[in-house]
Amino acid sequence: MSVKVRIPSQLRQLTGGEGMIEMDAGTVGDILMELENRHPGTAERLLDNGDVRRFINIYVDGDDIRFADGMATEVADGAEISIVPAVAGG
Repeated sequence: MSVKVRIPSQLRQLTGGEGMIEMDAGTVGDILMELENRHPGTAERLLDNGDVRRFINIYVDGDDIRFADGMATEVADGAEISIVPAVAGG
């Protein structure tokens, strides 16, 4: 089985327009590195010094990875990862 990664519209030019990508299960870090291997440029937009940029939120089945194990958060088969850029305003 695999996990589904939801790609925000801001990154779809790097994924050929794909909004959902299936990948092998693993840690969030492993999955983001594989995303970079398949679609170069994504890590540059998502990561800073090997950690998720502060204005990017990543959720595994609705749970923020910052409140789990961060990049080491395990992602099980069948899970869904959402990459959500923070939006300013108010």
